[in-house]
Amino acid sequence: MASNTQKKAQAHMANRDTRPAAHAKYVRISSRKVKTVLDLIRGKNVDDALTILQFTPKAASPVVHKLLSSAVANAVNNNELDRKSLYVAEIYANPGPTLKRFVARSRGSASPILKRTSHISVVLDQK
Repeated sequence: MASNTQKKAQAHMANRDTRPAAHAKYVRISSRKVKTVLDLIRGKNVDDALTILQFTPKAASPVVHKLLSSAVANAVNNNELDRKSLYVAEIYANPGPTLKRFVARSRGSASPILKRTSHISVVLDQK
């Protein structure tokens, strides 16, 4: 039984993705709003993507800029890749848990407020 588990672990390690990546979880912005920013930089060179994010007037831009910078640092420091050959291979935002709040309304009723969160992931690759 233990040898089968070790074989599975070795197979998993052999098949795992070795591309540099970074993840930001529980970001307090809706994933719908983040996806509009992510579509601007998908497939672009890293330096071009960082420049685009710097001048995009959206609330998600600073968060994605910081995340992309972290992924570049992971690639350069951990995988010893050349920064100039990196591009954004995959970038996506998935919905995270929703915080449910209520606001008071007329005649003693309440209306829900859904404060949405998102999980953002970036995967880089070399050209």
